[in-house]
Amino acid sequence: MLHIILLCVSAVCLAVGIIGIAFAKSSKTVGNDPKKAKKKKMLFTVLAVFGGWLLIGTLITMFSSIKAGMKIEFALFSESISLFGLPVAKTTLVSFVITGIVLILGIIFRLFIFPKFSLESPKGFQNVMELGVEAMENFAKDSLLDYSGQLAPYMFTLALFMILSAFTELFGLRAPTSDLTTTFAMGLITFVLINFYGIKKKGVGGRIKGMTKPTPLVFPMKILSDIAVPVSLACRLFGNMLGGMIVMDLLKSVLGGYASGIPAVAGLYFNLFHPVIQAYIFIILSMTFINEAIE
Repeated sequence: MLHIILLCVSAVCLAVGIIGIAFAKSSKTVGNDPKKAKKKKMLFTVLAVFGGWLLIGTLITMFSSIKAGMKIEFALFSESISLFGLPVAKTTLVSFVITGIVLILGIIFRLFIFPKFSLESPKGFQNVMELGVEAMENFAKDSLLDYSGQLAPYMFTLALFMILSAFTELFGLRAPTSDLTTTFAMGLITFVLINFYGIKKKGVGGRIKGMTKPTPLVFPMKILSDIAVPVSLACRLFGNMLGGMIVMDLLKSVLGGYASGIPAVAGLYFNLFHPVIQAYIFIILSMTFINEAIE
């Protein structure tokens, strides 16, 4: 009985909204106040969208097994599949695909787009690319000093990988950055870069000496601090990305059949804005740790 009432309400809202939109357009053409006509059109558009959403959700609930409820399932590590007889995590395969896409795009860019760039009159896509590259180089220069030219491309690629990883959730896949093994591998790379550039700048003796300042008593704590870097970076990124995935799954389960459209709108934040923030935090922390090692 409730479903029948909801169907009637949704049909009325949809019909009134569509008729109202048509009326608002016609009243605008006959010379009425365009501001009032615009407000009426907006109001009826919202009513039509609500009616359509309610109608679709009610039909899905009536004719499918989807039920609303607080249910969520997740794991610290991704599920594994068999590939050539070997167990491989799904997020690992997704990471390989993303890496392949980035490599292919890079090759296409270098062979077919970059040669067409003009030094005298840059425009369009060239301006966008130059703006992005210059922004990353300037951003890295403040922290990485003489090594900014070497590390800025890596940081740019890392940000691109993290953002594309988040986009995979739009296709129903688990983002690699929500798998602890992936985030720990990223943190481990930062750990290697910290010590590599620290030794490159100061030498082995200088690196060890720098860890004894301001007093040799802090040396054991500096060792523990360095070891904790990949763990803290991995857990921070993993927790934030997994939290976004859990929120999306909870939203879908709570809404049940009425989840049409709403998770997609919420996904604009959790799959676009939120990953950009996490990429920025991961990169700025990585550069900060490297800067501490080369100072």
